[in-house]
Amino acid sequence: MTGSEPFELLLDQAQDKIALLDEAGRFTYVNGAAERILGFAPADLRGDVAFEYVHPDEREAVERAFRRTVDGDGFTQESITYRHRTADGSWAWLESRMSNLTDDALDGYVVSSRDVTDRVRAERERAETASHLREIATVSRDVLWMFDADWTELRFVNPAYEEIYGGSVDELEDDPQTFLDAIHPEDVPAVEAAMERIAAGESIDMEYRVNPDENYNRWVWVQAEPITEDGEVVRITGFAKDVTDRRRRERQLVVMDNLLRHNLRNDLNVMLGTAERIEAEAPEAAAHTALIRRVGDGLLRTAEKEREIIELITEKQGCERIELREAVAECVDTVRDRHPDASIEASTPDPIAVEGRPELRAAVIELLENAVRHADVDDPTVGVALRRTPAGAEITVRDDHAPIPAVEADVLTGDHDMTDVYHSSGLGFWLVYWSVELSDGSVAVESGADRGNEVAITLPRVVD
Repeated sequence: MTGSEPFELLLDQAQDKIALLDEAGRFTYVNGAAERILGFAPADLRGDVAFEYVHPDEREAVERAFRRTVDGDGFTQESITYRHRTADGSWAWLESRMSNLTDDALDGYVVSSRDVTDRVRAERERAETASHLREIATVSRDVLWMFDADWTELRFVNPAYEEIYGGSVDELEDDPQTFLDAIHPEDVPAVEAAMERIAAGESIDMEYRVNPDENYNRWVWVQAEPITEDGEVVRITGFAKDVTDRRRRERQLVVMDNLLRHNLRNDLNVMLGTAERIEAEAPEAAAHTALIRRVGDGLLRTAEKEREIIELITEKQGCERIELREAVAECVDTVRDRHPDASIEASTPDPIAVEGRPELRAAVIELLENAVRHADVDDPTVGVALRRTPAGAEITVRDDHAPIPAVEADVLTGDHDMTDVYHSSGLGFWLVYWSVELSDGSVAVESGADRGNEVAITLPRVVD
C-alpha cells in the first residue's frame, strides 16, 4: 500500500464528491462518492473533461468559473451550482466549490461537490408557487397585504389597494402608516385598536369606510390574522374586500322596511278599527268584518316576520352558544301559551349545545305554530324531538296533518326560486330557512298523505 492509499480510502468515505482537475479541466482523481451521487465509477471519469458532463445551459458558466479560479492571483475560491449528467442519463444538481490551492503532492485543482438536487427542486417549487400567488394577487379585486409585527414595515400589498383605498402603493411602502389616512376619521380609532389587538395575537374581523377621494363612501370588510413563530407574532397578514354594494343594499332594506312597516301597520290598524265599527253598527255584516279582521291580523303578523327577517340578514350579529334542550323547552312553552288547545309533545333527553344564531328559537316556534295553525282539528297534536347525531344535533318537528305544499317545503330546504316568493303563503318559512342557514345548518322535509309532516333541522356546530 502506497503512502497516498490511506488518504484515498478516507476520501472514498466522504459524502461529497472530491475531484482533482488539471488545467484543461480533466479528471485526474475522483473519490468513491461519484458513484453514490452520479452512478459513475471513479475509473469511468478519470481522463475525461469534466465540463462534458455539465448541462449545456450551465457549461459555459462552469468553465468560466473554473478558469477564473485557475488564473486568479493569489488564493482564489469560487462556488457554483449546476446540473451534472448521471450514469443513467438524467441530471443531478451539484454545488461545487473550487479553488486554486495547489500542492506538489496534488495532481491538479481540488473541486468539492455536493448533491443539492432536493434543495434546488424545493427552491424552484417555492419560487413557482410564489410566482403563481403574485399573479393571483395582481388580478385579485380584493386587497391582499402583509405587514411586520409592529406595522412599521410593509411586506406586501397588491395593486387593488390603490383602487379601493385610493392611496398610493409607493407611499405605503415608504410609510406603512399612511393607510390610516385613507380611512374615515371616525373609524380610525377602532382600526388602531384592532391593530393593537392583532399585534398581540388576536384575529380581527371588522368593517370600516375608506377612500377620501370618494368621500369615504367605500366600505371594506377586513379579516386579519397574526403569523406566529415560537409563540411570538412575527407578521400580520389579511385581506380587505370591497362590500360597498352590500352595505348599500342593507341600508336600502332597512329604509324600505321602516317605511313599509310603518305605513302598513298604520293602514292596517285603520282598516281593523273601521271593521270593528262596521260590525258594531251593522251586526249583520259580522261574517264579512270577521274576514277583514282575520286577513288584517295575518298581514300584521307577516309585517312582524318581515321585520325579523330584515334584522336577521342585515345585522352583523354572530353566533352564540345555545343550549338546545333549554331552548326547545322555551319554544314549547311559548307555543303552549299561545295555543292552549294544542298538545305539544316534547322529547329532549340529551343536553346538547351548538353554536348558532339566536333566531333558531324563532325558527322552532315558527315550525310548531305552523303545524298547529294548519291542523284539521281544533285540538291538534304536534311533536318535537331533540337528539344528538354523529354529525351534530337534530331538532325534528312532526305532525299528522295534510302534507306541506311542495312550494312551501322548497322554501325550507333552500330549493325555492327567490323570484317566486309570492307563491309561498308567508314569510314564516323564510325566517326558518335563513335562521338555520346562517347557523351553518340545513332543513329536510318529509311529507306524505298517510304520515303527515316531519321537518328536521340539522345543526353541525356542536360544542362542549
